[in-house]
Amino acid sequence: MLQWIEEAQKGDAGAFRQLTEHVRGMAYVVSYNMLGDVQLAEDAVQEALIEAYMNLGSLQEPAAFPGWFRTIVVRQCHRLLRRRHQTLLPLEAAEHVAVSSPGVEEIAERREWAQVLHSSVAQLSASLRVPLQLFYFYGYSLQEISVYLGIPAGTLKKRLYDGRRKLKGAFPVADLAAALNLLQEGGQRMLHIVNGDFVGDKLKQGIVQGDVLIWREIYTAGPIFIDPSSEQKRQLRAEVLQATLGIPAEEYMKGCEEQERMLSGFHKYDEVVLWFEHDLFDQSMLAYLLHWFSNRKLGSTKLSLLCIGEFPGIELFHGLGQLTAEQLQTLSGTWQNIGTEELQLGSRLWQAYASPDPRQLAQTLEESKPELSKSAFSFAYDAFKLHLSRLPSVYNGLGIVEQTTLEAAAGGADTPLKLFRQVTDALHRLGMGDVEYWKVLRTLTAGEHPLLIIEGTAEMTDYREVPEFLKRTVILSELGERVLAGTADRVSVQGVDEWYGGLHLQGYEVPWRWDSAAELPVQVGT
Repeated sequence: MLQWIEEAQKGDAGAFRQLTEHVRGMAYVVSYNMLGDVQLAEDAVQEALIEAYMNLGSLQEPAAFPGWFRTIVVRQCHRLLRRRHQTLLPLEAAEHVAVSSPGVEEIAERREWAQVLHSSVAQLSASLRVPLQLFYFYGYSLQEISVYLGIPAGTLKKRLYDGRRKLKGAFPVADLAAALNLLQEGGQRMLHIVNGDFVGDKLKQGIVQGDVLIWREIYTAGPIFIDPSSEQKRQLRAEVLQATLGIPAEEYMKGCEEQERMLSGFHKYDEVVLWFEHDLFDQSMLAYLLHWFSNRKLGSTKLSLLCIGEFPGIELFHGLGQLTAEQLQTLSGTWQNIGTEELQLGSRLWQAYASPDPRQLAQTLEESKPELSKSAFSFAYDAFKLHLSRLPSVYNGLGIVEQTTLEAAAGGADTPLKLFRQVTDALHRLGMGDVEYWKVLRTLTAGEHPLLIIEGTAEMTDYREVPEFLKRTVILSELGERVLAGTADRVSVQGVDEWYGGLHLQGYEVPWRWDSAAELPVQVGT
């Protein structure tokens, strides 16, 4: 919704139309609650939308739109109340006048006594009636209603409970449960899949309804397979991650089994929402999950995606972890539906990423570029293209991360902390964390031919054992200067043992390089 607001503020009428569709139903329920008349409520909403459009430029903070727009709606209702002359109609008639909502249509079609239910809800006090109508009849989330009405989520839950309890006096319990979706808090059973404990823990604090699954994987490191779930492949991956990143193999194996067990139970949810970001770390994870879902029958489960690469007020966006709970709250409900085309596209990307031939990924990216630019995960092209540039270059054997690191050192970044910050800022589309970066740094400082020298770490293989490691002095070696200048080749002098998706490069001569001029992986030595 924030994107629609910002685009509408720039004069994009199409974005304002999308915004209108998102808020019209909620505005109508509030208007009808004040006016008690179908036609007047429609007039109030229409006038409010016109006023909002004319004054949208005065809204300084897009996240404040819900409360700002509600104030306009209420003001229009008060104006109409002063000149009210028309006959009142019952709320049930609103189904044929107001903008259609899947929640209302579904109840009307599937429940013979929907009219009785609407009438009973209409007899509740306003404090109970409005939340019940918005939540069950119109399908708005707790967070959306909370922001729009200015009522804490905890208070809303209590009002929904009180409203249901009062309705039980008018209906058999079984029928009421059927009408209100088995009395589910949240309107529907939802599973949110997110990368990272930090973001996951925030979502669990009432920002979203339903369960939260934190997907703990690092598909940007270690061996990648089309189907990584077999015991043999998982064991190999666990061993490599333990050797290179220090992740305990047994812990990794157990974690994979547990998260896949939870994922395999997706059928018990009405909707699964994927929360991901623009970088390779997340895009590779997203591609895998889409590939996984593409091989399952979704049944009645809806699949949705929220994928962002920026946020208002944050100049350099690294990810959802930068956002406060309040900022994350504004994203709730803004996800997009994932259909068959998106699932197939994600599966193709994952299979190409897992291929030992990097040309397959390069070809898939170019062939799918028009689809990617229009899809819900439009960041994939840049992210996976950057992944390919991690291959040793034809110029000096440095991948993009190593190249950027040496350039930063040559430019004056003289501690590991400064290097980490400069490199991850410059290559933020990789989404590289400290654990991954320290592995890269170790390869540049290891062995008899280091390209970088870090004070006091010559004999250390684990930087966690080095006191004050982040503040140690870093200098570019003479060999590092020659490699950076292109007069020496990093692979030839240091060797390489690295996985790039499904490609494993090992030794002092490798069959694949990255040609930055052509922006393509090229085969060498044949």
